[in-house]
Amino acid sequence: MNGEIRYYRGLHRVKVVTESVGYWTVEALEDFEDYVDDKRTFVKMGEQRIVPPSLVFKEKTLPPMVKEHAYELEMEKKLKRMVAKEEQAESKKKSAK
Repeated sequence: MNGEIRYYRGLHRVKVVTESVGYWTVEALEDFEDYVDDKRTFVKMGEQRIVPPSLVFKEKTLPPMVKEHAYELEMEKKLKRMVAKEEQAESKKKSAK
């Protein structure tokens, strides 16, 4: 695995230098901007960083979208059902007249 080209956060080319149990050391192969602990940092080519393996991908892709909170999704479905029920009631009233 050492020396393998990967993509940090699915966007930036890095080379895996070392692997340990919970973190990998990667070397940047291009300059990029990163956010660490809500602080903006600039990473220069050749700079090494310690990152969790979950942020390093084999292919250049965006990470999966973060799913909305389950409660919000449930309430949205409930609202859609309520609106549909009201629309049905209104259409029945119009057709009865």
